[in-house]
Amino acid sequence: MADPDARIEAVVAAIPAGRVATYGEVAARAGLPGRARLVGRVLAALPPDTGLPWHRVVAAGGRLALPPASRAGREQRRRLKAEGVPIRRGRVALPAAGAADLDALLWE
Repeated sequence: MADPDARIEAVVAAIPAGRVATYGEVAARAGLPGRARLVGRVLAALPPDTGLPWHRVVAAGGRLALPPASRAGREQRRRLKAEGVPIRRGRVALPAAGAADLDALLWE
């Protein structure tokens, strides 16, 4: 799969419900180390009706990068809470939310 966008989308699609990964982790797993901002651009360009679980991607340290008052920010929080991911002070706990063992879950 040569297309970077498709590789990023494949990694995001594989993040299990109730788990998160950082932009940097998604980039690295897509074979694009150091390209976390590209991951953000790809996710921002998704159509509103996408089935891709974009809400499972967070910034470094578990920080929710979307503005809390924005529609997308509210939607991300709603979806993560619905999946049982606790959010405190605009962050999810890593690795409690799954980043550290995501490779094991994806590639077992």
